[in-house]
Amino acid sequence: MEAMERRREERFEMEIPAIIRVSRPSANRLELVTSNVCSGGAYFHTPQPLPEGTDVRIDLVLNLEKLKTLKDDHKQVYVELKGTVIRTESEGMSICFNQDYQFRPHQET
Repeated sequence: MEAMERRREERFEMEIPAIIRVSRPSANRLELVTSNVCSGGAYFHTPQPLPEGTDVRIDLVLNLEKLKTLKDDHKQVYVELKGTVIRTESEGMSICFNQDYQFRPHQET
C-alpha cells in the first residue's frame, strides 16, 4: 500500500511555528516549524530528529489575525497537543497527534 493510500486525513502545506518538548521533566525544547499538517499529525524539518517512539508535548503557535473566525483579545493562541514520533529521517521527523488538545492564549511578557 502506498503512503498516500494509508493517509486518512488531507494534508496541508503549512508553516506553523511549534515548540516541542520531550514528555519528561527537565527536557530541552525544540523550536521548529511544520512543513505539512493534517488533523492527525505534522512533519517537522530538523537536522536532529527525535528517536521513533518518543512521546512529546507540542505547542502550535497560531496567529489569530489569520484566523478570522476566532475572536480574542490576544494576538496569538497555542494549540497544546501530545503526540509520538512515528518516523525519523535525516532531514526531519513525523509526529502523530493523540486526540487530547486544548487552546491556550499566548500571554505576552
